[in-house]
Amino acid sequence: MFFEQGPIRPPSEAESLLLRFTRNCPWNRCDFCGTYKGETFSRRTLEEIKRDIDNVCLIAEKIRERSWQMGYGGEINRQVLSDLYQSGSHLVIHVAAWLYRGGKTVFIQDANSLIMKTRELAEALRYLKERLPSVERITSYARSQTLARKDPRELEELREAGLNRIHVGMESGSDAVLKYMNKGATAREHIEGGRKVVEAGISLCEYVLLGLGGRLWPEEHYLETARVLNRINPDFIRMRTLAVIEETPLGEKRARGEFTEQTEDEIVAGERLLIENLDGINSQVVSDHMLNLLEEVRGRLPEDKEFMISVIDRYLSLPGRERLNFRLGKRWGLYRGLADLNDPPRHARVEAMVRRLEEEGRLDGTISSLRASMI
Repeated sequence: MFFEQGPIRPPSEAESLLLRFTRNCPWNRCDFCGTYKGETFSRRTLEEIKRDIDNVCLIAEKIRERSWQMGYGGEINRQVLSDLYQSGSHLVIHVAAWLYRGGKTVFIQDANSLIMKTRELAEALRYLKERLPSVERITSYARSQTLARKDPRELEELREAGLNRIHVGMESGSDAVLKYMNKGATAREHIEGGRKVVEAGISLCEYVLLGLGGRLWPEEHYLETARVLNRINPDFIRMRTLAVIEETPLGEKRARGEFTEQTEDEIVAGERLLIENLDGINSQVVSDHMLNLLEEVRGRLPEDKEFMISVIDRYLSLPGRERLNFRLGKRWGLYRGLADLNDPPRHARVEAMVRRLEEEGRLDGTISSLRASMI
């Protein structure tokens, strides 16, 4: 009763069943990404995928049998989960937790499932919906270049088969940044692929990587990203913040002095520039990752635009020492939002750590390593 799972999922898919339709990333050359480095992309067969779905059904059946044995009539409750956590495998626990949350969402892995032949992917989706009738939403990662090559009718077929949402790592709308980072996509492909998804009636989530332009393209990255997003009008714009990993091509560029990261204050100012230039769209802006300094920057465009900018301005208007205190507190895990600065015990604890790290000459390095640990 085994089924394959890949290494990552979006934070918004925390309650989803994870099923692997392809292995790793077919591009796998982005300078900033280390997720699939050293791994080889491969396509799983339709038979393998269906077998995995069947095995999920078998596991679910065994979990319900255990519930009956415990006297809960097939209900998946906390007591059943607790029992399985003591004796179940990772996959059994994963399916049980998914059933406990309602068994409504599925995330298809890995990095670009839409590279599958549309006919086979649609058949797999229909089989999934047939075997797991509680499923209401199916989502997947896809690359813009792959989407741009799809015929609109193919995306419509996938929507009809059950694909509800596509997550795209746009990262930047600047061709200069995309080329430098070896993203394997252009601004035009981002727009073309994104528009096809929107017009097919599939929910689209575009990811933006704050700070990706570094000191080389400190404004172009944000302005061009806003321009591309305005052309796409995705359902969601999800903010992520760049953290350079040493064992990546970008980490090597940084070590050679070819790439210099923006400071966190510069990244926040860039985020303001981005949001300020988002016009004529109805996207939901989401900041659902701890890497983002200001997770409070979220809301619906256009009505919440002023609120999001006000959060950024509130941070940027703080005295330098307070901004430093917040940065360390956030990376240390003591703060989640700006209001936490008003908690005297926490503020004093962070300030004491700031002074200690300054005396030891380790403040910047500590904040940087804490930030990288959140990837």
